[in-house]
Amino acid sequence: MARARVESESLRSVGYDPARRVLEVEFQGDGVYRYEDVPPEVVLELLEAESMGTYFNQVFKAQGFRYRRLD
Repeated sequence: MARARVESESLRSVGYDPARRVLEVEFQGDGVYRYEDVPPEVVLELLEAESMGTYFNQVFKAQGFRYRRLD
């Protein structure tokens, strides 16, 4: 999946496949993770957040999306 670089202290790049509802996140110095069954509105909120790292920690951890490390 292609990922785009993002302006964030915590996240390096993000990619999303809306057909499969799969989000890939590359963290600064912590590898790439794939999150499953992520609604498009959550991805949009992440990309528009004032702080992507804060949003990610507050929303993704609370929602309990299934994930796995890719590398």
